[in-house]
Amino acid sequence: MTTTELMPKEALKKYFGFDSFKGEQEEVIKSLLEGNDTFVIMPTGGGKSMCYQLPALMSEGVAIVVSPLIALMKNQVDAIRGFSEDDGVAHFLNSSLNKGETQKVLSDVKSGVTKLLYVAPESLTKTENVEFLRAVTISFVAIDEAHCISEWGHDFRPEYRRIKSIVDEIADVPIIALTATATPKVQQDIQKNLGMSNAKLFKSSFNRPNLYYEVRPKKDVLRQIVQHIKKNEGKSGIIYCLSRKRVEELAGSLQVNGIKALAYHAGMDGNVRSRIQDQFLMQDVDVIVATIAFGMGIDKPDVRFVIHYDMPKSLESYYQETGRAGRDGGEGHCITFYSYKDIEKLEKFLQGKPIAEQEVGMQLLQEVMAYAETSMSRRKFILHYFGEEFDEVNGPGAEMDDNTRHPKERFEGKEEVHRLLKLVKEQKEMHKAKYIVNVLCGISSAEVDTYKGEKSHFWDQGGEHGEKFWHAVVRQCVVHGLLRKDVESYGLLKITPEGKQFIETPTSFQLIKEVDFDIDTDDAVSVNKTPSGGAADPVLFSVLKDLRKKVANERSLPPFVIFQDPSLEEMAVNYPITIDELTMIGGVGRGKAMKFGAEFIAVIKKYVDENNIERAQDMLVKSMVNKSGSKVSIIQNIDRKLPLEDIAEALGKKTEDIIEQIETIVASGTKINIDYYIDDILDEDSQEDIYGYFMEAESDSIEDAVEEFDGDFTEEELRLMRLKFISEVGN
Repeated sequence: MTTTELMPKEALKKYFGFDSFKGEQEEVIKSLLEGNDTFVIMPTGGGKSMCYQLPALMSEGVAIVVSPLIALMKNQVDAIRGFSEDDGVAHFLNSSLNKGETQKVLSDVKSGVTKLLYVAPESLTKTENVEFLRAVTISFVAIDEAHCISEWGHDFRPEYRRIKSIVDEIADVPIIALTATATPKVQQDIQKNLGMSNAKLFKSSFNRPNLYYEVRPKKDVLRQIVQHIKKNEGKSGIIYCLSRKRVEELAGSLQVNGIKALAYHAGMDGNVRSRIQDQFLMQDVDVIVATIAFGMGIDKPDVRFVIHYDMPKSLESYYQETGRAGRDGGEGHCITFYSYKDIEKLEKFLQGKPIAEQEVGMQLLQEVMAYAETSMSRRKFILHYFGEEFDEVNGPGAEMDDNTRHPKERFEGKEEVHRLLKLVKEQKEMHKAKYIVNVLCGISSAEVDTYKGEKSHFWDQGGEHGEKFWHAVVRQCVVHGLLRKDVESYGLLKITPEGKQFIETPTSFQLIKEVDFDIDTDDAVSVNKTPSGGAADPVLFSVLKDLRKKVANERSLPPFVIFQDPSLEEMAVNYPITIDELTMIGGVGRGKAMKFGAEFIAVIKKYVDENNIERAQDMLVKSMVNKSGSKVSIIQNIDRKLPLEDIAEALGKKTEDIIEQIETIVASGTKINIDYYIDDILDEDSQEDIYGYFMEAESDSIEDAVEEFDGDFTEEELRLMRLKFISEVGN
C-alpha cells in the first residue's frame, strides 16, 4: 500500500478535524497501513469506521468496503462526504442505483476521485464488478459487520463466505475485518473463513458503562412504553420488534398517544426507509419502531433508550441493538420485555430448518433466556458471554442494571452446586442442561429414557426445588466458572478445573433467588381500556353531563354528538386537563378535542384544583381501536367510493365489522363521507326522516331508533345514517 507522507494523527486532523484517536484506533490504522491483515472487535460506538476510513483517505487507490445493508452504506457515505469537498470521495455500488448513477460511480472510481467504495457481498461477486475492480488500484478490503460470516453470528449471511475467494481474484491486498460482537467461537470462524489466522487482533472491552440494562415481565407493555417515552419527552429512542406486523401496530399505537413515532422495516420501499432514517437523524421523529433491519450503522450518538418489545434471537443481536443507545457516552436506558412464550415462538420458527441450524438456533435462544431470567449482574453475564471478566462490585458501570441496583435474595447453595457438578461428572459430561435438570427433578423424556437417566444415583434428588431452580443453578455455575458450555457440541456441559476442585473440596457458594417470568404475554398492543379498572368520579361525571347538555344546546346539537357517555366516564376517571391528555380518552380524536374540548378541560381542571384531587401519575394509554393499517385502508377505500361489502372482503371481515370500525373512526372525530353508499340503499326522503330524528334525539341508541320507526328501516340502515349524521354535524 502506497500512503501519504502524513502520520495518522496529522491525517486525522487534516481530514476529520479531530486531535486524538479513540481507544486502539491509531494502532489499528498503523497495522493496516503497514500492510497487515487486521481483525478489529470493537463495540458499537467505539469508532470502528474510522479504522478503515482514515487509511483509505491516506492511501493510493480505492478501498473496497463490504457492508451488509444499503441503509448502512448510505449512512456511511453521507457521513464521509460531510468531511470532504468532493462528494465523489465515497460511493456505494448496489441494486438501489439506476444506470446513470452506476456509471457516475464507476467513472469516479476509475479517475481516482473515489477513496471508499461500499459494496454488498452480492454486488462484489458479480462478474462485471470483479472485472472492473481488477482494472483499478485497490488499497485494501474492509469487511464490516464481519460476524455475518459465522453461522454463530447474530446476522449470518451465507454470501459473506465467498468474499475471500472473490478478493483473491481482484487483488493481493490486506484485509481488515471489523465487528461489534464476537464471541470466541465467532472470532475463530471469521479468521478461518477469511484466511486471517495470522492477522493482528485488536479487541476492545465490550463494557459500555453508561448503559443501564433492565428486563421487565411482558405485561401491560404498551402502557409501560408510553409512560417511559412521555417521561423522556423529546429524547430519541428505538423500539425493536420481531415482526413487521407488530412494528406497524405499535408505531400506530404510539402515534395515537401523541408520540412522534414511525415504523421501519425491510418490507418498505427503499426511498421511504431512507426518508425515515433522515427524519430520525434530523430529530423530526423521536421514536423509531423497527425490525432489526434498523440501526445497523445508524450513526446517531444521542439515542437515549432502546426498548425490546420482543426478545431477540441471540445475545449478539441484543448486545448490538442495545449498543445503539448512548453512543456519545451519555445516558442510555435499555429495557427488554420478556416472557417465556416469546422463546417458544422463536423455537417454532426454527422447525423445518436443517438440524445443524436448529441446534445453533436453540443454543443461542438458551443464552437469551438465561440472560433474561438471571438475577445476577446482567453486565457480568453479557461480558462473560463475550469472553470478558467483570468485577460486578467495583467495575465501571457496576450498578447499571436492575439486578445489581435491586439485589435479589441470596442463599447458601453449596450442597446444590455440589450435587449438580457430581451429576454432570457421573454422566461423563455428555449432556446439556435440560437433561441434567430432568434427572435431578425425576422427569422422564426421550433422552432420559435413551441414556437410562432414571438409573442415576441422583435421579429425583432435587425434585423439591423444581426445574426453574436447577436451570438457575446451572446458569450461575457457568458464569462463575465451575461449568462451561461446549459451543462446538451445541451446549454440552463440561466441568472446568475450578469445578473439579469444587467437587473435591466444596466451599460456600451464594446462589441468587431468581425471578419468575412465567406470565402471560401482552400480545395485543391494542389492549388497555381503563387504568387499573378505576371507577368514574360520580360528581365530576354529573358535572360533565351538565356541561355537555349546555354545549349541545348552544350549538343546537344532540348531546351525544359532543362526547358520548363512555368518553365522559373516562374523563371522570383520568381527569384530563390538557388537550393532549383529552386526546388520550377513548372516542376523542384530536379534531373532536380541538372542536369541543376547551370548556371540558377547563371545568375538569377547576374541579381537580378545588377538590385537591391527586391525579393518577399514569394517564390512560389510548388504545388503537382496530389496527392502524386497517383504519387507513378503510378510509382510503371509502375515499375511492368502494362498496362496504368489497372493503370487508378485501380485509377478510364481515360488512358489520367494517361498519363497527367506521363508527369507531367517526366517534373519535374523523370526518368520513359514505353518501355514495347510503344513496344506493336509501332514497332522499328516508334519509331526511332519519337525519331529522337524530337531530332531535336525546340518545344515539339504535334500539330507540328502531322502535321509533317501527321497523320501517333496518338496524344497518339506521347505523349508517347515524354515521352520516355524527360525521357531518359533530366532526
